[in-house]
Amino acid sequence: MNRVSSAVLVIAAVTAVAPLGAQSLLDRPPNLGGTWVPDGGVVQFNFLHRFYVSPSPSRAVTNAPTFTFAVGLPARLAVGTRYSTRSEVPNHLNEIELYGRWRWQGPRSLAVAITPAWNIEAHSLDGELGVDWTRGRVTLSAAARGMSKAYGADRARAALAGGAVVRLNPYVALSGDYASLLNRDPGESGAWSAGLLFVIPGSPHMFSLHASTVSVNTIQGSSREGLLSRIVGKPLYGFEFTIPLHLRRFSPWFKGAPKPVALGGPAGAAGAAEIRMAAFKFQTDSVVIGAGQTVRWVNDDPVEHTITFDGTEPGSPPIPQHGSFSHRFDKPGTYTYHCTPHPYMKGVVVVK
Repeated sequence: MNRVSSAVLVIAAVTAVAPLGAQSLLDRPPNLGGTWVPDGGVVQFNFLHRFYVSPSPSRAVTNAPTFTFAVGLPARLAVGTRYSTRSEVPNHLNEIELYGRWRWQGPRSLAVAITPAWNIEAHSLDGELGVDWTRGRVTLSAAARGMSKAYGADRARAALAGGAVVRLNPYVALSGDYASLLNRDPGESGAWSAGLLFVIPGSPHMFSLHASTVSVNTIQGSSREGLLSRIVGKPLYGFEFTIPLHLRRFSPWFKGAPKPVALGGPAGAAGAAEIRMAAFKFQTDSVVIGAGQTVRWVNDDPVEHTITFDGTEPGSPPIPQHGSFSHRFDKPGTYTYHCTPHPYMKGVVVVK
């Protein structure tokens, strides 16, 4: 095991002790990053493991993990890295991609993200324009990708990708995606994946099971059938697990939001609406109030939730069980929000 691999495993072990806000796998297919960025003050670790088991009698396991680290910044920005113990670049064992992402939240159903990246092994400036559109239980995703030196060759390439997620209930979803290079070379095939996605009840963690022809989940690696899948002539199988680290728990730099008040205690201004959080969803996901009025959220779940607005409106810190949080809306507008530990929990406040 090389030094980079050892460092990755050490960091993973450290972050695992504080499983707080997490990325929702229920909002994206396995081989698409979607438009997701961690909330400000959240460090995200995703462990994606794909493998192939050879036929008997050897039944040897060939592993292809990809580790993702991302840090949420203000203004819907994120910076991160992906490290894979395999590479799609010839004569390289590992592959590292450094990336940033900016997310624009449009109307409630639409989000767009721009992701510039640098592939260290390929010496390639890469990029992706991603779009997500959600309606009810369905999220559709699309991406356009560009690479200045694809797979280490002195040649620019482009790819298109698309996928969908269908949420069967708040805890389980089905997903799939397909990506293809434009003007494919002989022997190149498109990349695909299919996944069964889970929310772990009572936890901010997400878990998914995959079948895929991709072994390296960088922009380049997820744009065509991977070398490992091509060699064995079969798809790979595996899983992804998300681990968050919420810095508000450890550093005063990320604090300063109003504290939640105890249920039954003083809640500030008279509320125009009360929204209860139970069974990992906002029981009322849309309310209409007048300017200057207050909304109160009450947590009936046994785990912490947050009210995190998609815009610049200040949100809440973690709200414990039987806690509540009140916020006054002074300006007319549409305010969409979600829960940081459970991003599939979404709601909207319309201020007239």
